[in-house]
Amino acid sequence: MSEPHLDGAVLSNLLSIMEDEYPLLVETFLSDSEERLRNIREAFAGTDAPALRHAAHSFKGSCGNMGAAQLSSLCKRLEEAARLNDLASAEGLIGKVEHEFSIVRTLLLPGRP
Repeated sequence: MSEPHLDGAVLSNLLSIMEDEYPLLVETFLSDSEERLRNIREAFAGTDAPALRHAAHSFKGSCGNMGAAQLSSLCKRLEEAARLNDLASAEGLIGKVEHEFSIVRTLLLPGRP
């Protein structure tokens, strides 16, 4: 994937809109993302493909809104694997989603755009 982990233009736009509330937006995104990842892991552990698809779809949207393009793309792939009930592919994608989220979290925490 050649796209950046975070889209600086999206983050700058969010900063200009949110101003002083931007740090709260980032904190909310990160805590919500942790919950969404828990939902993804639980759905996978329970072999619940529809719940996995829903959790991946929900996470995909929030990642897109925050400019996390690679993470959103991985969630889309996970959503599709779950739609096809392809839990073998989903397992590898979950690992990739978790790894990419750790990168995004690191990029968002230390500084602000």
